[in-house]
Amino acid sequence: MPAQSRTILATSGGYRPATRTYLEFDALVHHAVELSGAEGRPKVTFMGTASGDQRFFNDHVHQAGRVAGFDISTLDLFPMPNVEDVAGHLLEQDVVWVNGGSVANLLAVWAVHDLGPAMRAAWEAGVVLSGVSAGSICWYAGGTTDSFGPELRAVTNGLALLPWGNGVHYDSEERRRPLVHRLVADGTLPETHCTDDGVGLVYDGTELVEAVSERDGKGAYVVRLEDGRAVEERIEPRRLRNP
Repeated sequence: MPAQSRTILATSGGYRPATRTYLEFDALVHHAVELSGAEGRPKVTFMGTASGDQRFFNDHVHQAGRVAGFDISTLDLFPMPNVEDVAGHLLEQDVVWVNGGSVANLLAVWAVHDLGPAMRAAWEAGVVLSGVSAGSICWYAGGTTDSFGPELRAVTNGLALLPWGNGVHYDSEERRRPLVHRLVADGTLPETHCTDDGVGLVYDGTELVEAVSERDGKGAYVVRLEDGRAVEERIEPRRLRNP
């Protein structure tokens, strides 16, 4: 059952350690499913392109899906797409969850396979687009990344479904915040929406409607250009219920 509007949940979280399995889906992944309005066993496809479609991690995700009661599939692009009709597969889902890794490599591989139009079609059809880190930045015009080396740089060729910039891991990697401010101030990035670890941003179309969190004490932020300098506004997230 697709969502009733174009929905994106962009996050710096979604996983937690588990006891019997390697990981479990935390509240942000469950919230993505809730936003879809899915009933029964929600259909969630996982994309690990940013880390090279690691098969061992795909298995961890399948186990997490079993625990959560989700119908999990993995959409792999290495060494070739593992489904005949990638665009059709995306349209069949309730949620697309994109994992972290190298956002620059993710965008390059997606471009080779022409996934931009397919993702837009899924979004416009009501499939919830979501993900963590690289899987957050990809939906925006750009953001900050360590894809090119230890020194953070800007990436500006995101899918731009959301016309803003995106800053992830805002509280856990000390170089992220000053770089976002510098890139907004010099015009490299537009108004930029940022998340501490464990926080997600919910969009209805391109409108930011809410920040949500699976951890206490975390924040979201909007950095915009005012009078030639970057100004930061904190948004207090709504605390999600632990699954």
